[in-house]
Amino acid sequence: MTDLISAQDAKTEKLTEATASGDQLTAVAPTHSGDAPTDSMPPDSGDPELAWAPIEPAPKKKRLGLWIGLGVGAVALGAGAASMILIAPGTTVAGIPVGWLTPGAAAEVIDAHVAETEVTLTGAGDDVVLSGADLGATIDARGLADEAFAERPLWNIGSWMGEPVSGDITLDPATAESALRAAVPSSFDDPVDAGVVFDAKSATFVVTPSEPGTAVDVDALTAAIVDTVADGGKTLEFPGGPAEAAPAVTDEAATTLATSINTMLGTMGFYIGDERTVPVAPAVAATWFTVIDDDGELRIQADETAIQTTVDTLAASVDRAPVNATNIVDSAGNILRTETAGVNGRALGDTSNLAADVASSIEGGEGAFPIEVAETKFESVNLLRKIDVNLSRQTATLYENGAVVRSWAISSGKSATPTDAGNFKVYAHVREQTMKSREPDGSITETPNVPWVTYFNGDEGFHGTYWHNDFGTPRSHGCVNMPIDVARYVYEWSPVGLEVSVHY
Repeated sequence: MTDLISAQDAKTEKLTEATASGDQLTAVAPTHSGDAPTDSMPPDSGDPELAWAPIEPAPKKKRLGLWIGLGVGAVALGAGAASMILIAPGTTVAGIPVGWLTPGAAAEVIDAHVAETEVTLTGAGDDVVLSGADLGATIDARGLADEAFAERPLWNIGSWMGEPVSGDITLDPATAESALRAAVPSSFDDPVDAGVVFDAKSATFVVTPSEPGTAVDVDALTAAIVDTVADGGKTLEFPGGPAEAAPAVTDEAATTLATSINTMLGTMGFYIGDERTVPVAPAVAATWFTVIDDDGELRIQADETAIQTTVDTLAASVDRAPVNATNIVDSAGNILRTETAGVNGRALGDTSNLAADVASSIEGGEGAFPIEVAETKFESVNLLRKIDVNLSRQTATLYENGAVVRSWAISSGKSATPTDAGNFKVYAHVREQTMKSREPDGSITETPNVPWVTYFNGDEGFHGTYWHNDFGTPRSHGCVNMPIDVARYVYEWSPVGLEVSVHY
């Protein structure tokens, strides 16, 4: 009877549950799969007759509160996620509302607002309507949207309804001018830019003056669009009449460039070190470059082909053979005078890129062009010069490196006023002077305009003599008289320090 007990226990449990729930219960006799029916036990007297039913699974409890909780959590979770990707309400960029939008959507709204803003050109504009897109209006929509989100995310309640985010709206100059010219052609009279040209008469670059013109003021139009959008609007009126249009290149700018070019011309040339070896004349330089107006900016444009023409002739001006130095020396080898300065020989080096380098320098405002040369060092030649005066023979002989250069008859001092013998050195030269001589009787004799005096011993020296022609005979007061042309030769041939030997 174990099954019955189990059934009864199950029944009791169901009854208890049903009673607790207030449900009606109908008893049905149970059956067991695979077993013979179990006989019913006779009921006790007074008990109602019952039929046993199979045990049913307990009904699932409804958890409405749990589901309601999950719904509120999901909504809260969604709101939290949204707060992480949306811009705070009340945010505007350049006057355009972007609150409750993602940065990407905000960028699209900003771009569309600017492109769709309409301008009605009044007056001469005849109420023509141009859109922001027609005028090339642009704004950094994505950058500003990202900035707005970074500074004012939805989750930061303190950033709600904040100050406007500023943004620059610009008009593309070329696009705006093209649209405005088409809409109001009568308002446009192009200004003339100042220029810089070469004047052959003065051999300088001079300024051609600018002239103002007229146009619709694009800067003022841009400012009007910015103000309208900042106020939340998308339409505005703007006068289409002409306003003064200043030239892009002013007289002042052209003057500055002309001054710079003329300064460059003053030093222009090909240089070896600091030496301007081959100067370039302004007229030649003017064939090398011109000043052009490049979209309102003056600049120098060089012609490499024209420069190459001059480069091809450089060797004739640069190349030279060495010139040896010639020095007059004394017996100790001391240089008394350099007769000929030594000059190194040179040959022009590689010029394959010179024209291009010159063009680049000119365009940069530089007029000194270094050139490469191969040098040949000069040699030095020393000349040991001496003058020999033979009082016995009454001759003066010039020697150079032991060889006689020239020899002449002279007139040395008379016996009463002899020329001193000894070894001396030239110490002074006087082109012309009045000489005073003391006679044996104590009187003073003056001789004016004595030329080509070369002093070597006190008041004794070589000089030209115009008052006699008796050379070969002593006649002076101690000086060595010579023909005037010979005296000049000695004057020019003998530097200070030259050795003079006077002997009998």
